Amino acid sequence: MKKTAKPLDKRFKIAHREALIGIILVLINFIWWYGFAYGLGSTDVHNYTYIFGLPAWFFYSCVGGFVVMVILVILTVKFLFKEVPFEEEEGESK
Repeated sequence: MKKTAKPLDKRFKIAHREALIGIILVLINFIWWYGFAYGLGSTDVHNYTYIFGLPAWFFYSCVGGFVVMVILVILTVKFLFKEVPFEEEEGESK
């Protein structure tokens, strides 16, 4: 029995694109955190600089990274994500 390929719904294409954007944001967050945590935090404790009572590596990796990621997510949702209807189109059959 030969199955005919049903064309992929456009909503799945949008969902895959947005999932890829989400993975990219996670990778940016990890690279940001890892770069500051191990880049600035790998020196001797006596050489640390402090911001608001926190070591600079912690402030930039955790506090600064959180603020940057919140801004990136807001911009991403506002400009790159699309609103997708959940209802099936009238021409489609179940």
